[in-house]
Amino acid sequence: MLLFQKAFHEGLVSGRVTLTFRRWAKPHVKVGGRYRCHPIGVLEVHGVARMAAGDIDPPDAAAAGFETLAALLEYMAGASDEPLLPTTEVWRVALRHAGDGDRVTVAMEDQLTADDLDVLRQKVARLDAAHAWTKATLAAIDAAPRVAASKLAIALGRDRDELKIDIRKLKRLGLTQSFEVGYEISPRGRAFMVAMAAVEKPKKNAAKAKTPFPAPSRRKNANPSK
Repeated sequence: MLLFQKAFHEGLVSGRVTLTFRRWAKPHVKVGGRYRCHPIGVLEVHGVARMAAGDIDPPDAAAAGFETLAALLEYMAGASDEPLLPTTEVWRVALRHAGDGDRVTVAMEDQLTADDLDVLRQKVARLDAAHAWTKATLAAIDAAPRVAASKLAIALGRDRDELKIDIRKLKRLGLTQSFEVGYEISPRGRAFMVAMAAVEKPKKNAAKAKTPFPAPSRRKNANPSK
């Protein structure tokens, strides 16, 4: 999978965006590889090269979807905690849109039947079998969309890598979507959360109704009649 922010989707589909620069330690793609880019379809890589950030030129920036070279460098600088120097090595990836044949549609399906909800409920319950984490994770993503996993992990008090693995499990169920930075609740995930909230609310109200009121105190009459 290759992740791009929504702002680049139109350019990728139209062919205006044909390059991307990544600060990877090693290449995550190979020439000839086809990679899903949700929700626009498939991107095919036809060039992968390592180069110094200082060698990127204005035409490269334009092909990557930026108006200026400075805008591209500023964007890349924000993609890592390490400073971006002219000598910093980056990966130059040449690509093209290769159609929507492999588009992932399940995440976009927000009309859930009773059977759909029952299946999802069972799968989520299995994920929570060892320890309950799905509800808190979905809530954290909903409250902080497109926030880096490292920050979500701090908010949830979890290890970042373990959290990323768990979020991928939610993604396989179509409940979340991944972006170049962070995640969002998918339309399917939103429908599931709304449905679960509707189920839980009556349960909470019923629990409150069953809670007995404290018995009124019986105060002794200070002046009992004789």
